[in-house]
Amino acid sequence: MNSTFSLLIVFLTQLFMPRHNAQLRLLRAQIQILRTRIPTQRIILSPEEKAELLRIGAECGHDIDGLLEVAKPVTYKRWLAQMRSGRPFKAVGRPRLTQELRDVVIRIGSENLLWGYKRIAGELKKLGLYAGTNSVKRILNDAGIHPSPEKRKKKPALPWTTFVRAHMESMVACDFFTKTVLTARGPLTAYVLIFIHIGSRRVYCSAPTYAPDSAWVTQQARNTLIWCAEHGIAPGFLIRDADTKFSASFDTVWASEGARVIQIPHRAPDANAFAESFIGTVKRECLDFFVCFSRSQLDYILRTWVRHYNTERPHRGRGIGNNVLQVDFRPVRDGPIRRNRQLGGIITSYTRDAA
Repeated sequence: MNSTFSLLIVFLTQLFMPRHNAQLRLLRAQIQILRTRIPTQRIILSPEEKAELLRIGAECGHDIDGLLEVAKPVTYKRWLAQMRSGRPFKAVGRPRLTQELRDVVIRIGSENLLWGYKRIAGELKKLGLYAGTNSVKRILNDAGIHPSPEKRKKKPALPWTTFVRAHMESMVACDFFTKTVLTARGPLTAYVLIFIHIGSRRVYCSAPTYAPDSAWVTQQARNTLIWCAEHGIAPGFLIRDADTKFSASFDTVWASEGARVIQIPHRAPDANAFAESFIGTVKRECLDFFVCFSRSQLDYILRTWVRHYNTERPHRGRGIGNNVLQVDFRPVRDGPIRRNRQLGGIITSYTRDAA
């Protein structure tokens, strides 16, 4: 009985072995064809793929000569020795950059345009994130922050908004505006020069004049420096436009105090946005409601409104939080509320009477 069963097994084996061998030759031929398409490309296997090849190789006693196409026999033997020693397989190459790391690199690169790749890589170490210089370079290039090598050789220009934000506490901006005054000699144009400290948004306003000559403009520069000293402001920069009324002596007064005069480009009012914004505010909220008949009237209106602007009016600018500009202001939470009106009700504010 046993001999009959053995003969049956041998017969079936001989029947199906040629078919099985043909299938193996077909699979191997396909692998060789694929290898000819990528003759110089190295095939990197994952730890799981190496373990699977070793598991299948164990079924044939690790006799893989002439069978392995994705790695050399000596490499297979090294894998086998590593497996027998109990050392786990590790992934080949550097770990992939996480999305968190990419987001942080792009954020730091976009917020600090003067930083180089090494500087950003050093900043990442402080945050517990690690990326090489080339990785930082590749991430920034992909994000379009440094698109060409030429820009890296020469530091990019510092954006104007970044410059202003960095020097707000030491920066003063100035500009002229006009108001028509009806006099016995006919309508005259009164010129007013305002200075605004960008850090605190406090304003100094000159007395109006019909003739803003060099001597008058220079005197306003001196008056403003006195005002800055009284309020603890140390101007390091003065922003002005290219108006011809700003004379050389005007610039000299500021330079004598160590302040650098910065002239904005022609037809670029946005570069002097703080002064322009204040002028728009004083016109909308005050001057547009008045017809002036004398220079002294205009001066009184401006002094009253600027005092209200600096001490009573809440401001919504960034960093001010809808508060008044007066440094020592303390809100009173008890007592009856009183309405204060000035300039015929154009200026209205509310205070509490002390209880």
